[in-house]
Amino acid sequence: MVPRTLLELLENNEYLNDISKLYENKGYEFYLVGGAVRDGILGKNTTDFDFTTSATPEQSIELLNKNNYKTTEIGKAFGTIELQKGESSIHITTFRKDTYSIDSRNPNIESASNLDTDLSRRDFTINAIAYSINEKRLIDPYSGLKDLASGTITTPDDPIISFSDDPLRMMRVCRFISTHGFTPDKKTFIAIKDNVERIKIVSKERIRDELSKLLIGDNPSLGIRALVESGLSMYIIPELNELKIEIDPEHNHKDVYEHTLLVVDRVSPNIVSRLSALLHDIGKPKTKGVENGKVHFRHHEVVGAKMSKEILHNLKYDKKTIKDVSNLVEKHLRPHTFKMGWTDSAVRRYMVDAGDLINELNELVRADVTTKNKDKAQEINNNLDEMEKRIFEVAQKEEISKLRPPVTGDEIMKHFNIEPGPKVGEIMKALYEQRINEGPVSKEEALKLAASIYKNL
Repeated sequence: MVPRTLLELLENNEYLNDISKLYENKGYEFYLVGGAVRDGILGKNTTDFDFTTSATPEQSIELLNKNNYKTTEIGKAFGTIELQKGESSIHITTFRKDTYSIDSRNPNIESASNLDTDLSRRDFTINAIAYSINEKRLIDPYSGLKDLASGTITTPDDPIISFSDDPLRMMRVCRFISTHGFTPDKKTFIAIKDNVERIKIVSKERIRDELSKLLIGDNPSLGIRALVESGLSMYIIPELNELKIEIDPEHNHKDVYEHTLLVVDRVSPNIVSRLSALLHDIGKPKTKGVENGKVHFRHHEVVGAKMSKEILHNLKYDKKTIKDVSNLVEKHLRPHTFKMGWTDSAVRRYMVDAGDLINELNELVRADVTTKNKDKAQEINNNLDEMEKRIFEVAQKEEISKLRPPVTGDEIMKHFNIEPGPKVGEIMKALYEQRINEGPVSKEEALKLAASIYKNL
């Protein structure tokens, strides 16, 4: 029986139905496979549709082009033709089987003669279910429906072979734990632990992409636990394992690892917020000290920001993500100083330093409050409420996005008849400090300060 959720996903999609009929009328087998079938059964919407067919790439191109479909042949070498219809991405791949060499996760691709062989090469049984749109029929040779119903992750092939062939599949297990709430069976998880070193042959970019998908899932902490407990994290972010600082009875402190997982779950599901939560205390193991019988982690936010840059650079994240995450890690303790009282200039400086990340920073700070002491938690949150109120008040008085001195760098060069260079930079830096500390100032006041700075350069 075909689940109603899958039928509803497809029955009104004329585009997919038309393509299916096109292949059927030509005598080709044509099946929807992978994530679209899985998520359709689960009632999740998707715009990414993968099909497998008995037609060769050349036959697909000829058939589609004759019927006025525009094709992209980027994946042709792998047997895949791509179509784009609005927001929908459609991939059509010829039946195939993959074989792997010991030192590469790039498969040697051969055509396969039937659907079962094609499905056997897929990562998990839940992704090895095919659906014939024309016949309204499910094909499930590896009991993927049963695993979907129980929320279990298993592989069509022996998991040892599957993970050795394509080590990235081990990361995908952790990702599906986070995004779908599934659990690998014992045999599958043991196979991951026995194959963790194979992850070294996978490119950093592919690992980064899987990690990002894991982190923005509904249950990121569960995915991270699987990453750490399987041993995979030692080859991806070994610093995570170091968060499990031994908690001795004499010098008690909160469990940094468990605390981190709580914070990750609490922030919004965007990659900057989730990475910042994951790394916000990453500097604690390197800064742990004991003084007067109490544990401290002085300047762990500064150390953590530097470590975050190195970790994310190693994982090939883009420059903006690295900058934003390290900025949030470095500043996540700043709002706690509000309990000592903030002047307008301190509020302005906080707003300028946080910039476009002010909402993410405030959210991270609140998520970081995991104390079980209700009175302490309430006190901290009251301080944060008051701080956000002050931010709103200052923003109402001044347009913070335009917190600039009343004179520009060009005006400074013209006024003092100097060329672009360090001198101009020093003067402008002082003028920005003046603007933040004193609020709006006149052009005359700014030039007066500029003159005094220029005189001492």
